[in-house]
Amino acid sequence: MNLKDFNVAPLYVLDKEWALLTAGNSDKFNTMTISWGGLGTLWNKPVVTVYVKPIRYTYEFMEENDYFTVSFYDHKYRKDLALLGSKSGRDSDKVALTDLTASFMDDAVTFKEAQLTILCKKIYFQDLDVKNMDSSVIEKFYDIEEPHRMYIGEVVDVIDKR
Repeated sequence: MNLKDFNVAPLYVLDKEWALLTAGNSDKFNTMTISWGGLGTLWNKPVVTVYVKPIRYTYEFMEENDYFTVSFYDHKYRKDLALLGSKSGRDSDKVALTDLTASFMDDAVTFKEAQLTILCKKIYFQDLDVKNMDSSVIEKFYDIEEPHRMYIGEVVDVIDKR
């Protein structure tokens, strides 16, 4: 798809629709449900921003791989996305517990059931710093666990089946 033709409601699609963040390859990958992130422009490139806590299994895959996907699904897969956001891939093959089928790309992994997949190449990452956060955010999200790491990926391809 030509990126100039790509069109979504960025404030809606992540917050209300949820998505899967997937990193790895055909040998080994992990996916997790996300509802935090952003779509925009940085350094004159279309980008996707995602956030992953270091305790999440997907973090290891984000660190080890140069590419990741963000994929979106029809509402009938909402239970699958809920499961993928509540179970760890460290403990079991959580994808096998869903109706989703992995689809391997040259540099990344998505799922055949995805209506929309955004393939991203990592171009930046940084840990969020609690010194720069409002105390209410720290109390709600980081009282016990370390803050998220922010990853910014340049959009290199879009597979749109909508």
